[in-house]
Amino acid sequence: MRAGLSGIGAEALTIPGDPRAEALDRLPVREAVPALLRALEDRGVAVLCAPPGTGKTTLVPLVLAGLVGGGPVRRVLVAEPRRIAARAAARRMAWLLGERPGGKIGFTVRGERQAGRGTVVEVVTTGVLLQRLQRDQELPGVDVVVLDECHERHLDADTAAAFLLDVRAALRPDLRLIAASATTDAEGWARLLGDGGTDGGEGATDCGDGPEGPAPVVSAPGVSHPVEVVWAPPERPVRPPHGMRVDPALLDHVAAVVRRALREREGDVLCFLPGVGEIARVAGKLGGLAEAEVLQVHGRAPAAVQEAVLAGTDGGRRRVVLATSVAESSLTVPGVRIVVDCGLAREPRMDHARGLSALTTVRASRAAARQRAGRAGREAPGVVYRCWPEAEDARLPRFPSPEIAGADLTAFALQTACWGDPDASGLALLDPPPTGAMTAARETLTAIGAVDAAGRATERGTRMARLGLHPRLARALIDGAKEVGARRAAEVVALLSEEPPREYGDDLAAAWRTARHGGDPYAVRWRQEARRLEQALTGAGDARPDGARGAQRAARGDDAVAGLLAALAFPERVARRRGDRAYLMAAGTGAELGDGSRLGGSPWLAVAVADRPVTSASARVRLAAVTDEDTARAAAAALASEGAEVRWAEGDVVARRVARLGAIELVSRPLAKPDPELVRQALLEGLRREGTGLLRWSAQATAVRQRMAFLHQELGGAWPDVSDAALLDRTDDWLGTELARARGRADLGRVDAGQALARLMPWATGEAARFEELAPERIEVPSGSRVRVDYGADRPVLAVKLQELFGWQEAPRIAGGRVPLLVHLLSPAGRPAAVTADLASFWKDGYRSVRAELRGRYPKHPWPEDPATAEPTRRTNTRR
Repeated sequence: MRAGLSGIGAEALTIPGDPRAEALDRLPVREAVPALLRALEDRGVAVLCAPPGTGKTTLVPLVLAGLVGGGPVRRVLVAEPRRIAARAAARRMAWLLGERPGGKIGFTVRGERQAGRGTVVEVVTTGVLLQRLQRDQELPGVDVVVLDECHERHLDADTAAAFLLDVRAALRPDLRLIAASATTDAEGWARLLGDGGTDGGEGATDCGDGPEGPAPVVSAPGVSHPVEVVWAPPERPVRPPHGMRVDPALLDHVAAVVRRALREREGDVLCFLPGVGEIARVAGKLGGLAEAEVLQVHGRAPAAVQEAVLAGTDGGRRRVVLATSVAESSLTVPGVRIVVDCGLAREPRMDHARGLSALTTVRASRAAARQRAGRAGREAPGVVYRCWPEAEDARLPRFPSPEIAGADLTAFALQTACWGDPDASGLALLDPPPTGAMTAARETLTAIGAVDAAGRATERGTRMARLGLHPRLARALIDGAKEVGARRAAEVVALLSEEPPREYGDDLAAAWRTARHGGDPYAVRWRQEARRLEQALTGAGDARPDGARGAQRAARGDDAVAGLLAALAFPERVARRRGDRAYLMAAGTGAELGDGSRLGGSPWLAVAVADRPVTSASARVRLAAVTDEDTARAAAAALASEGAEVRWAEGDVVARRVARLGAIELVSRPLAKPDPELVRQALLEGLRREGTGLLRWSAQATAVRQRMAFLHQELGGAWPDVSDAALLDRTDDWLGTELARARGRADLGRVDAGQALARLMPWATGEAARFEELAPERIEVPSGSRVRVDYGADRPVLAVKLQELFGWQEAPRIAGGRVPLLVHLLSPAGRPAAVTADLASFWKDGYRSVRAELRGRYPKHPWPEDPATAEPTRRTNTRR
């Protein structure tokens, strides 16, 4: 890059005489180009911050390649996070040069390539870039790599940046690297590129590189048209999103806001929605708009629609463009003066415990909201209608979550293993991968033979990585091709790599037949991907026929083939029926079919796509195939187990020998002589679940436990805690002998809990001998009766007939004189008449009212004027 780049000024970027020069002149990023070129010449790395529409994706690569501005010709690779953005960027740059893609400007995305030997600027997806780096780390012939839209924090982009910094440090110090973004953590990327870009080794000095701190940050001015904010929340509260579900009431409201915006403002409308399904539903609600054409923009949209949206309007009918976040920064939609923002976005999440990976709907970040609003001010003053209350805006997350923090890391782990850094500890990443997610990913890779015990990529794993598929799908493709042939395996895996439209249904085999004969955009993309995968297989020799197995292929029907491939890809999701439309997957998660599904009668399913709503215990099956037990066992062989199982189930110890496929019980038979320790553990589990009430608690045993609990509360020390939790924590100390002999619930029911509990008495300290003194079972009252003390309440209670306490001035104290008894004074019929802890005060102040109330009701009993000096008695006047 040294040859004169830093001398190119903004005024040199115009193409003299070219009719497209005016378009280039209008791009604000041209003012930042000289500084960017100087940064690359000095350091070899730079961070370019440029708002959407400034030309960072189109003008900058043309200048770097020497196609504009008169600099030396260099080969430039531009990496975009999405296929739609890669195609659009290449088409725009080719148009600026008066060409079509495939000449000086080309692009490569999965399944499609328009580039040749004369291509100077090639736009690729980050996935394609990773494939090239794995094939040849040096990227021969490439001079500059531009990582676009870094702020989106896609996992492939973060991984590519880490790999490129490795390449610069070890192999290619001359390779120039730019992290370009509309709104990003510029300081974080600058530190990453500056610290990770070189080790100062051979060649670094000659290129001006070195460990000089953060990389230079170059900022380009944005279009400064003002954007008015209109807060347009729903009139009634809507349910927050969960899983993939969005409250239909919010979508109704968004459609109403679009109609309002069309009435109140001029220009085209760009409406942001979280996904394809929501776009389709809002488009349906906007059907019949007379004043505007409704267009849908997302990764699955037909190329003709995408091109029409990006080409802009001819000044006739207005347009309403319904788009996913792809239009935040990756695409520029001309003519937009109005943005309607629903406030939602989609992010990947991985439920590692259940093996379910899916997108989830979340509140969009404040950074995303700013990006979206800015689209209304690209060409003139505009307005954004935000469909949430202004008061909630400050509570939105500042930036979107990096994908590495919550996504399935299986593909990432295979990439790093093939790179030679299985745990990614040596890679320059803005955020480290979560340990738990990496552990789960390595377990998956080990199970499918992609890595060895040390986490290093095997030869099989390397082949998988080069297929451009998730490792699970690569496993299904390679192993499935040997069973059903390359073409059929490739066709099914192509279906699994991009989920078919919902209208294809939930039956994978039926969706396969629909795609075969379909002419819709999905079917076209599916055929292209199937051909690519078949060629990759046959070229690598992974689908060679083997005689008898080859003859067997033709006998397998579509359902059997689809079931086999889905089971190979997702072995933990093979599922057995356990009720009407209900299944249990090998991972242990329940799964339910939707109403009207044709799959419900099958004993076994291979579930390809499922998601679990936050409020549901079971996953919802989105796509599955009929299979059988033999196929399930073969595909999920790593999950098979057989052994003794002794556990507490349905209220008793169950001892069996069980064959399982993960959580699915295949065969079981009773176990005659289970391991005593396993029985003991099962009994303990029963006690934990159902409590110590499983033991025999006589009234005497319960009373002893209450007295011990009282002493623990009041004296502590040697007196132990005898609550359920405490007793279960030290079962060996008081119940060990009985547990060793017990074999089931009935044996527990015969255990004398009181006798066992006595083992916890503080015998060693001698305190146990004072048990009766400190917490007496009975107290002798003035009448001579021995009355039981109730320790079951918060405070010990002595409940006794009032006449038996005549002459008693003070209630007795227990626990070494620390706690006075609470006296419940009873009527002659044994009903409560008064409660006191101070008898002297009661005789003086309270007795008179009790006497007045009860003497007429119980005339045969003594009611003296002065109870303090009267004779206590438990008899009536007559018997006295």
